[in-house]
Amino acid sequence: MNQALLKIENYVFNLFKDKLSLDYTYHNFMHTSNVVEAIKILISKEDISNEMEEKLLIAGWFHDTGYTQSVKNHEEESIKIASNYLKNNNFSDEYIFDVEKLILATEITYTPQKIEECIIRDADNYHLSKKDYFKISELLRDEISKTCGKLFSDFEWNLENRNYFINLHHYFTNSAKELWLKGKEDNLITIQNNIKEIKLIGEIPNKYELKKKKSDKIQQPNRGVDTLFRVTLSNHTRLSDIADSKANILLSVNAIIISIALSTLVPKLGNPQNHHLVIPATVMLLSSVISIVFAIMATKPNVSYSKFTSEDIKNRKVNLLFFGNFYQMGLDAYEDAMKELMEDKDYLYNSLTRDLFYLGKVLERKYRILSTTYTIFMIGTIVSVLTFALALLTNIF
Repeated sequence: MNQALLKIENYVFNLFKDKLSLDYTYHNFMHTSNVVEAIKILISKEDISNEMEEKLLIAGWFHDTGYTQSVKNHEEESIKIASNYLKNNNFSDEYIFDVEKLILATEITYTPQKIEECIIRDADNYHLSKKDYFKISELLRDEISKTCGKLFSDFEWNLENRNYFINLHHYFTNSAKELWLKGKEDNLITIQNNIKEIKLIGEIPNKYELKKKKSDKIQQPNRGVDTLFRVTLSNHTRLSDIADSKANILLSVNAIIISIALSTLVPKLGNPQNHHLVIPATVMLLSSVISIVFAIMATKPNVSYSKFTSEDIKNRKVNLLFFGNFYQMGLDAYEDAMKELMEDKDYLYNSLTRDLFYLGKVLERKYRILSTTYTIFMIGTIVSVLTFALALLTNIF
């Protein structure tokens, strides 16, 4: 593969990974890579120069990157992203202009003029002919509901699909017509049958119910906020594990020091010839014992338990996410309280916020004690070595 294209593919992959919302279940890297593959298929069947082939593939990679910025006018945003990237990688202005024109050709109301514009436009709609079109279509339906707040019943969605197939979409290249027109027509027949079936069984939606569902959708928690809490909680947990691991290291090291000292050094201190080692040994053992005590304090659970009434739950004064608050509740009472929590977004987020706050307080205590422990261990080790050296030198001279 051309190194420039491979670099662009990696750039687009990372751009989508880092900046594209998970709400985009259709316009994402998977769709983009499929469009690029469709471009390659059409290029193999059309008379296209090597330079234009490269421009088409670059435009294919960048054509939906604008969704990382906005749903509206995403083609223009895609052009900005592609232009900035190509300028920074020393592509000529003429080359960049050609790529921009190709990206703009994917706009639904634009009528392609040149064969290369027809190719990218046809490739962008390759999926209309696929056997799994309806699975892909559901991804788009889900994306529209999440990003635009627009809900479609099955009947309305099939009508939208039929309108797009008949009135808004046409394949422009002979290659696309040869490869994909039959599949598109088969899918259109299925759409027509779906509409007839829904009419026959009378499941055309009640407008009030549809509005109610839309309203309920708007009240659902924001995905970005959910991600914020999930990532922050994960970071808190990871930091707590690191603190515990460091404390365990200190416990193990000092336990080994004390064990060796008690078994080999201390029994020899009764000998008058070794009296000069009493003070160094005492310093070493004392620093190890103090280090162990502080390491235990760092890992020791510090749980507060509180009592509350049903009124406290109704008044949103209880954090039901902390076990120290609910461990005395009965199962039925706890289930009812949790249902109330999940139905109230503000109460839910407030509880999560409190939970993170107090987890942070626990972490602060752990790391403060752990820092003190390392300081004691470091100073104790230095003083022990110095006193042993001083005692040996004094004994010699």
